[in-house]
Amino acid sequence: MADEISPQDEVLNEGADILQAELASGGARLDKALAEAFPMLSRARIQNLLAEGAISHNGQTLTSGKGKATPGLYEIALPPVAPADPEPENIPLNVLYEDAHLIVIDKPAGMASHPAPGCETGTLVNALLHHCGASLSGIGGVARPGIVHRLDKDTSGVMVAAKTDEAHQGLSALFATHDIERTYIALVRGCPSPDRDRIETLIGRSPHDRKKMAVLKSSGRNAITDYVVQRKFGVPAKAGAAPMASRVACTLHTGRTHQIRVHMASRGSPLLGDPVYGSGAAALPVRQALEELDFRRQALHAAILGFVHPVTREPLRFETDLPQDMKTLEDRLTMLD
Repeated sequence: MADEISPQDEVLNEGADILQAELASGGARLDKALAEAFPMLSRARIQNLLAEGAISHNGQTLTSGKGKATPGLYEIALPPVAPADPEPENIPLNVLYEDAHLIVIDKPAGMASHPAPGCETGTLVNALLHHCGASLSGIGGVARPGIVHRLDKDTSGVMVAAKTDEAHQGLSALFATHDIERTYIALVRGCPSPDRDRIETLIGRSPHDRKKMAVLKSSGRNAITDYVVQRKFGVPAKAGAAPMASRVACTLHTGRTHQIRVHMASRGSPLLGDPVYGSGAAALPVRQALEELDFRRQALHAAILGFVHPVTREPLRFETDLPQDMKTLEDRLTMLD
C-alpha cells in the first residue's frame, strides 16, 4: 500500500518483475490465452495473479480470467520472490491488542512487513513468528501470520495480522470492501488547498517510471483520500502566502499502493523526507530541520485503525501517538512560526 499497501496492490512494489506480451488476436478465454502467452506461468498462477490485480491490459487492471481475451499489450507484475519459510526472530514488538485470532501492533519505521529480496530478516513476519509461536495456524502446512495489509518499511503505525485462517479470511474481506477505519498523520511541504477536501483519482504504475505509482487519467484503480489540515508551520505574515509546512490527517477510503504519498504530491504538498515522491525543494528552514535531524523517511504515521473483529464481532479501534522522530520534527517545525 507505501503508506498502506493492500494485498491487491502489493505486487506493484519496488522490485517487481514486469512481464509483457502482445496478443495479436483475441477470442479465447483470458486465463487460457495468457497461460499460452506466458508459458513460464501455469494457468492457476495466472488466475491467482489476476485475483491479486497484478495483470493489466493496455494499462487497465484485470481481475478475472473468465472473459474473452482481446488484442493488445498485457503486462504481469510478478511479486519479488521471498523466502518460503521465514525464521522466527526475537524482535521486540509494541503489541496494542492480542487474542487467539489476531494481533495488533504499532510498527516502527524501518521494519519491513515481510521478507523480500534484500530484506530477508528483521521483518514483522519474523517477529510475529517468534512472538506467536505455536498459536499460529498452518496454511499449506507452514505456520505463518496472516499479513492482510502492510505498511511501507519507512511508514510507522498500527497494523493488524491474523493468527488463524478464520481471522485471515475475515480481515481480508473487510479490507476488500474497505470496511476499515484508517487515518494517517503526515507532515508535508507547504499546505494542500483547500484545508479540507476529498481527493479522488485513478492511481496506477507511472508510465515514466515503473517503480513508482502516479495519478492517471484513463487507467489505474480508483483511489479516495479525505484530508484535513490540522496545523500550519512557518506561515508568512503576508496574507494569502503559503506556509512552509503543515500537518495533515489523511483518511483512506481505498488502500492503493503509496496512495497518501501520491495524493499529497498531486496537490503540491509531498511528504517531508519522501525519497520517491518528494520532488522539488522545501523552504530552506524546513530543509535545514530535516538535515539537522537526519530525517530520511517519509513523514507518515498510521495513527488510527478501526474495524469489527472478524470472529467475535467486537468493535475495535486503536489510536497511537506520533513516533519520536516525527514528534521531534514537528517540534522543530513549530519553531518556524
